[in-house]
Amino acid sequence: MLNKIKQKALEEHIPILMDDTLETIKEILIKEKPKKILEIGTAVGYSAICFAKILLENCKEKNILIDTIELDEIRAKEAIANISNMNLENIIKVYIGNAVELLPTFNDKYDVIFIDAAKGKYPIFLKEAIRLSHKDSIILADNILYKGYVMSDYNKHKQRTAVTHLREYIKEAKENEILETEILEVGDGLAISKIL
Repeated sequence: MLNKIKQKALEEHIPILMDDTLETIKEILIKEKPKKILEIGTAVGYSAICFAKILLENCKEKNILIDTIELDEIRAKEAIANISNMNLENIIKVYIGNAVELLPTFNDKYDVIFIDAAKGKYPIFLKEAIRLSHKDSIILADNILYKGYVMSDYNKHKQRTAVTHLREYIKEAKENEILETEILEVGDGLAISKIL
């Protein structure tokens, strides 16, 4: 079932978590055993389902909750159907709307926050993620190196906004004294920040 979701997403060019990035996150989830996860950018639910399955199978943890936000209503509905087909609707809750507007209405504290949405909004997502974290929470940001553009002297107009904001995210994540951040070159780049 999960493979079907993955194949369909790949065929339809819907961005989903790359395998090597998922492997890295799997190690983090098994080590940290989070009870509450927030995902910004659901797409068709692939990563949220993967996270739930990793925790259920490896940590035998039953009280997991994953909140996930998706802007695109069609994708969100597909995610809800996929989650339901996997019998995970008690664990994963999909919020449909703009994360920039929705996040300020959230007040729970999360153990892990996974950012994989509009690249131009990453600095806003980081600010909200810090607010919704507690000591030892982990904030993950996918595609942080954005096809290698972020660490190069790339300055073409088409991707300039995304690249500028991703650079801003990295600067804030590395300079903020309450964060301990490392950037891994897995997939399209993964930033891992721990709240100190």
